[in-house]
Amino acid sequence: MSKSNLIFLLFIIFIHFSCNKTNDNTLKPIDEIANWAYWLQEAQPDEIVKSGFDLFVMDYSYDGSDEERYLPEEIEKIKDAGIIPICYISIGEAEDYRFYWQDEWLDNPPQWLGRTNPEWQGNYAVKYWDEDWKQIVFEYIDKIIEQGFMGIYLDKVDEFEYWADSSNIDGQVWLEDSTAKWMRQFIHEIKNYIDNKVDGIFYIIPQNGERILEYEPDLVNIISAWAVEDVFYNELVPWSEEEWQYIYTERIVNLNKVLDAGHKVISVDYVDDGTGYSGENKIRIDDFYAKCKQYNFIPYAAFSDRALSRLNIINGLQPF
Repeated sequence: MSKSNLIFLLFIIFIHFSCNKTNDNTLKPIDEIANWAYWLQEAQPDEIVKSGFDLFVMDYSYDGSDEERYLPEEIEKIKDAGIIPICYISIGEAEDYRFYWQDEWLDNPPQWLGRTNPEWQGNYAVKYWDEDWKQIVFEYIDKIIEQGFMGIYLDKVDEFEYWADSSNIDGQVWLEDSTAKWMRQFIHEIKNYIDNKVDGIFYIIPQNGERILEYEPDLVNIISAWAVEDVFYNELVPWSEEEWQYIYTERIVNLNKVLDAGHKVISVDYVDDGTGYSGENKIRIDDFYAKCKQYNFIPYAAFSDRALSRLNIINGLQPF
């Protein structure tokens, strides 16, 4: 091959990869987002692209199965629309519809598998400090990275409280300062694993469990933002004054540590009863938004069925 032909070939290769690689630098950094959305069941990439949100939390699959996982091209379209795609993953519970699940675990569970969650059948507590479970999570993260997501949304961080509660366990109970330490170590290992896999931006967003910061305050240096549910409302009812005092001292105080570290707090309450943005429903949604503004949280008003099976766009408000 002549020198001129070689130069031309290298030029074509350069153009090909340049055109097929999203420039993540064109996306708004996570510390500058103004709104976000949360849609897990059967999320539609084309609707996400048109939604106008800055950040979007979704599953890695249409229905949770490996066979229906999103194509890299679909995730790329979301990024091309200027939206940060974040993938949901539970690190404190195993789910019986995921790729890693083995049916024989029901009769012969691995030593790290705990009880089923009575509120979410098919979800099982796990000893997240167990190396076998960690390897499952790392394999899951590999799939998420391959799809092109720009971060992970870590659910069940609050499982550190579960394993310190004797009512949840038939055998050994651990001290909460130990279970908190093990969760912090796991999140740190997840970050290190990602740093060795990804050359570029990749965000880590825990959901709930912010009380862990009382034990492990340096977690704010590992994460990119913090997500919370049910801070201002218990379903469709605001917390009572007595309940709010607990919420404030146990949740707001710790979430302020996230804000003080320069990170966003993104908040979802399930306050939309589906009747439309009017009447009592509008009053409740507006109150949720006002409370989030008061505490410098970024709100998303989700439907009260908690299924996260549809996108909630409210004209003039969400996204704003």
